[in-house]
Order: sequence, then structure tokens, then C-alpha cells
Amino acid sequence: MFIPSPKELSKSPERLTSGHRLCPGCGISVIMRQILSATEDPVIVVSATGCFEICTGAFPYTAWNTPWIHSLFENAASVASGIEAMQKALVRKGKLPAKKQAKILACGGDGATYDIGFQWLSGALERGHNFVYVCFDNEGYMNTGYQRSSSTPRYAATSTSPIGKNSVGKPQSRKDLTAIIAAHQIPYVAQGVPSNFPDLVKKARKAFEVDGPAFLNVLSVCPTNWKTPVSLGMEIIKKAVETCFWPLYEIENGKTKITYHPAKKIPIEEWLKNQKRFKHLLKPENVELVKNIQQEVDQRWENLQRCN
Repeated sequence: MFIPSPKELSKSPERLTSGHRLCPGCGISVIMRQILSATEDPVIVVSATGCFEICTGAFPYTAWNTPWIHSLFENAASVASGIEAMQKALVRKGKLPAKKQAKILACGGDGATYDIGFQWLSGALERGHNFVYVCFDNEGYMNTGYQRSSSTPRYAATSTSPIGKNSVGKPQSRKDLTAIIAAHQIPYVAQGVPSNFPDLVKKARKAFEVDGPAFLNVLSVCPTNWKTPVSLGMEIIKKAVETCFWPLYEIENGKTKITYHPAKKIPIEEWLKNQKRFKHLLKPENVELVKNIQQEVDQRWENLQRCN
């Protein structure tokens, strides 16, 4: 599959412009600009309630140069399904040429995707609606003060899983949503990161081109609530990949393919450091907790390699 160079893609019209209100260093706008650059077709965007919606489309201002709809927290996938059904109806009635149908892109954070909107998303995938869903996975309910979500990593400190005398952070492991979505047997599922531009754009192009639902789960840095230096956001995301905490892979028509193999897998501590939400784990008394995380990451990586 031919993917234009970043220089060539930079010349394409911007569907998401500057002037939005996302925090400095936030990964969401970078992710969306990369994904939108993967198609030249018209795109209708549906945004679930959350940071992205509030910071790009708060009335009377907008950062959008493409049709954009704000949905509720839970129903972005349902709105996307309705848009797809509307386009099909117009085609049947001869009011819209089939080749001029817009691509449909629904998006939401992990709160709106892993948790609140999961049943709506699952239903839309099972019915086979033709749209792309992107999850900006920043591992918590960031817009409302960083409460834990089912995407929040084990032992992370959040406002609802604080560090204290009887708590070492969130006790549960994170949900493997990518695998759960793949179990719906849809045409295309993938994990990506904004720090690997060619990989994410290639996956987005595949997602737009398949006939049926596609899902992209993209790790997004949140400097505000991860409490990370703004300038290190992409470096920290790279560490998530190099430790195999967030492996890059795709599942195309049921076939799993790892799209990036670290030259040398690095210890999980490299991902944990520079994030104050994990600061307590690097204390000597919590060495066993770090070992637990490392064992879990190693096991998931081994399982993924068996499927490759």
C-alpha cells in the first residue's frame, strides 16, 4: 500500500485546524490529524463527549473544516451508524451517487469507548455498519479530573484510586479492548501510536478502505493527568511501544500481524518513569509491584507473538 511521505501529506487540506483548546502536549490532535490525512475522500466526524469534543467544538467556535457532530458520551457509534444508513438510503433513492458517499469517522476517549459507550459500539460492530471508530486511549476520564477507567493501567494513581496507607493505586489490570473488538470478527482492528507516523497512517488508510466496520485503538499522552513533561510526550509514548506495554499490531480479516518489533525490548520501568502517576512504584518497597506489571506485559507480548 502506497503511503505519501509526511512532506506530501502536509500539503493536503487540514480538516482539523489550529486554534483548538487542547492542553499543550496533548496527543489527541496529533492523532486525529494523522488519521484524517490518510484519506482524500470527504469525511464526516462524530465526536463523543470528552476532552476532544469540548476543546475543538465548543459553541460558537470550532476547529473543524469538515462536517462534525457532537454525540453523547455513550452513542458515537450509534450516530455513525445512522449517518451510514442515511447515505445508503440516499443512494437507493438516486439522490446520492454511490461514489460520493463520505467516509464516516467516529471517535471517543477510553471512558466513552471502553466503558460508557461499549454496548453501543459492540452493537454497531455486530451489525456491520461501515465506519471507522478511533479510541483516543489516554487511560482515564481526563476531562472530569482523571478518574480511573477500565483502560487505566494497574497500580496507576488516579483521583478515584489514590495512593494511601491502604492503596497502591488501581488494583485491577487494564481491559484489553483491542482483543475484545477483534472478537466481533470485523474486517480490520489495529493498535497504533502517534509517535510512529507511517504505521498509524497506513493503518488508518486500511481502516478507511475496508468494507465494513474498522477500529483503531491509539495510545494518547495526557500531560495534565499523567503529570508528564509536555516536551517528552512522544518519547514517553515510544517507551510504551519499546517495552511492549503497547504493542503495535493489526488484525485484518482475522489474521494477526505485529507491525513493529522492538530491536531490544526494554524494562517496564522505562515506561513508568517520567509519569508521576507511577512515581510510587519506583520506590524500593514497591519493587514487587513493578515485577507484577513486567510479568503481565511479558505474558501479553508472548501471547501476541503466538498469534502473529
